[in-house]
Order: sequence, then structure tokens, then C-alpha cells
Amino acid sequence: MELTQQHTAKEIVKTPFCKRCGRFFAKSMVCAAWVSVILTLFVLVIDGATGIYVKDRIYTDIDKLPKYNDAVVLGTSKYYAKGSPNLYYKYRLEAAISLLKHGKVSHLLVSGDNKTPYYNEPKVMQNDLRRMGARKEQIKQDFAGYRTLDSIVRAREVYKLEPFVIVTQQFHCERALFIAKYHHINAVCFAAKYPEGHIKVRIREFFARLGMLWDFLMDTKPETLEQVASREIKS
Repeated sequence: MELTQQHTAKEIVKTPFCKRCGRFFAKSMVCAAWVSVILTLFVLVIDGATGIYVKDRIYTDIDKLPKYNDAVVLGTSKYYAKGSPNLYYKYRLEAAISLLKHGKVSHLLVSGDNKTPYYNEPKVMQNDLRRMGARKEQIKQDFAGYRTLDSIVRAREVYKLEPFVIVTQQFHCERALFIAKYHHINAVCFAAKYPEGHIKVRIREFFARLGMLWDFLMDTKPETLEQVASREIKS
């Protein structure tokens, strides 16, 4: 027995250090690969399940959309960081105007970020919607729509709009409606046109859906359920 143990010890000592490291590295890579596969499958399942769960609440044909009094237009920046136009923004506003012109809704709530005086999504959206033909009395502004969760929950709790139509791109519709269902909010979504070739935003949506589940687990609430005034630049 002692001879066997001594022989094994000698083999370990004789085994080159780099060779042992190589074996450890190979095993680590295999484990990492399996973890990556499992995480990828998990993300894909969450993504697919979210869409399936709410697919009956999404409309792409405006003629099939029932009439509602209100629509919530989810905000985004008008321009990208480099100054190029954001087509997600453009198509959401076009969809909102289409709802008004077809008599599918009577009022719009534009909900977006206005945490600083230098960034005001609702104000920009309202100004552009006015230029597109909407009347001032048809538009309300929610300056505390910092996240999709905030916009959807505040639409009911602060602005008492339920039921209502959500206006955004289809992939965003799915997450917004999932949030609405989780909070027992009666809503449907009218899907705005999706910009062709814009893959990065859709990829980012995978992680946004994981964040949504985390919010559910943590019972995350909107930042505020109070009326929030516009933050304007003081002259």
C-alpha cells in the first residue's frame, strides 16, 4: 500500500506542471461551454414564452383593433447618440397618429424619461405629434415613464386609463403586455413598424426580459406613483 502511494506521488511530481494546468483548463472550458449552452437555452425559452403568452393581445392590422379611449405611446429617444434619426421613435409616432385618424382611440398618453431638464422624451413626442396633426387636448404627458414597468403601471394607477392600447414595436409589445398581465392590467398593443436591419435592439431585448423576471422576483415597483411635473431648463 505504501509503495503504491509513493509511486503515485512520484508520478504526480514527475507530471509537468503545464500538462496538469492544461487538463484543468480543458475541463474548465467544457464546464463553461455547458453553462453557456444552458444560459442561452434559458434566455431563448424566456424570450419565446413571453411572446406566446401575450400573442392574442397584439394587433398589427388597425382594422381589427377594437376601439379604445386611450393609447399609451412608450417613449424612446428621437435620435441616436451619433445624431442619426431613431426609426423606432418615428414609427411609434406614426402608429399613434394612425390610431387617432382611424378613430381607434381618442387620447394619447406619451410616457417617457424626463429625469433631467436636458432630456424630455414626452415633450419631444408631444411636439412632434402636434406637428403630425394631433390636437393639444388629445395628448397627455407622463414625465416619469422611466422604464416600461413604470409606464404601464402608472397608466392605470396615476392616469386611470385602463383599458388602453400600448403603442410600440412588436417585440416591445410582448414585454409590455407581459408586465400588464402580471399586474392584472387590461391592455392590448398595436404594433408599430419595425425598422429593417436593426438587430442590436432586438438582441438587447433578450436581456430586458431577464430583467423583467428579476423585477417580478424582487417585486419592483415604479419609481413613483405620483404626478410628476416636467423638468424644464431654467433660463
